[in-house]
Amino acid sequence: MKNVTVREHALLTTEAVTASLDRAQVSASAFNWLCELSASFKKGGAPLVQRNGQRSLKLDNYVGVVETPCGTRLEILPKHRQRSDCLKESRTLLQKMIQASLDLPVRQACSASLELFNTPLPEWLMRHFLQALDHLVKRGMRFDYHNIEEQQQFLRGQLNVVAQMRQPPGREHLFHIRYDVFQPDGPENRLLRRALEQVCEHTRDPDNWRLAHELRHLLHEVAPSRNINQDFKRWRTDRLMAHYQPIKPWCELILGEQVPLAVSGDWHGISLLFPMEKLYERYVEVMLRRVLPSTAILTAQSSRHSLCAHQGKSLFQLRPDFLLRHATSTWILDAKWKLLDGADLDDKYGLKQSDFYQMFAYGQRYLEGKGDMALIYPRHDRFDSALEPFIFAEDLRLWVLPFDLLTGELVGGDKVGLPLLGR
Repeated sequence: MKNVTVREHALLTTEAVTASLDRAQVSASAFNWLCELSASFKKGGAPLVQRNGQRSLKLDNYVGVVETPCGTRLEILPKHRQRSDCLKESRTLLQKMIQASLDLPVRQACSASLELFNTPLPEWLMRHFLQALDHLVKRGMRFDYHNIEEQQQFLRGQLNVVAQMRQPPGREHLFHIRYDVFQPDGPENRLLRRALEQVCEHTRDPDNWRLAHELRHLLHEVAPSRNINQDFKRWRTDRLMAHYQPIKPWCELILGEQVPLAVSGDWHGISLLFPMEKLYERYVEVMLRRVLPSTAILTAQSSRHSLCAHQGKSLFQLRPDFLLRHATSTWILDAKWKLLDGADLDDKYGLKQSDFYQMFAYGQRYLEGKGDMALIYPRHDRFDSALEPFIFAEDLRLWVLPFDLLTGELVGGDKVGLPLLGR
């Protein structure tokens, strides 16, 4: 297994290059497979890469991990700094954003767990799954009675009299019997065994490999799931299955059931991809909810208003990322994944005119032309404080605020009047 670690918009080539987060070499087979994968994504309007000629391609804004059939594991990290010497920081950030955005439970919070953030994304994911499964096995897996009907040369359980009377000549020595077996063959356990098989096959970390095979031996009675979707639909959530809930999100990630953009097809490696804009938007929402008072109402993707009406029908729905209400005040917030330059006024700090048109429309429809709005961009070295407000009208202002990805702090929120509580 060859590991290649890059970040968003990196250049991949089949030629020999000096490896960095922004440029890396891959094999010709991996290159061709990525191009085919991108073509399948593009049909749905979401290209994975942009091809530059026959020997290089440029990644788009997806993060996560992809395994190719030839044995290349491509780890794609977020580009949250202009400098490229931030591998551990980028990896830690991505894992933290995935964990927070998907509400993944983590059992321990010690120094050893913090070291897990320095491991590649697939190994980090598999480590947490294995730890959750190990805790579940030690606590006790769910066993159920399963009814078995078969023919045997001995009596066991209950004799099926009707079937026995219809026994054809020459088979009188066989008994039609029914009996119950107390075993762990439930949909939840089958899914866990299927995910464990994936981990055993793909992990390259010695600790993960050892724990995975120990658990594999303990679960030898459980057959792997043959229908993942159907078994997930049958996953029970009653009181007796409450101790299974912490491991379900990790199992879904391993099996590709909780990934916004999973890799499908004949090849099924440990592959998961996240559109960075959606992941950032969800992460901002989670962090904002943690610092808002209980009386505040934060609505994601509100769709109350449209841009215009035509023949009695509303057209062009307006969907701001966040609509925040508290007491008698209302704010419109939009999260944008882009690195701004807070000192480059000539280039308008890197802001897009189309985003301002969009925010102006939000202000007119949702705020009736009066109030404060904010665009939220990731905080970095060249953008670490709020910009001066942009005035649309006397009573309609737009703020551009930095969001600290590591601490979850919205810098300058007090200037906008947002009801943010102290941590």
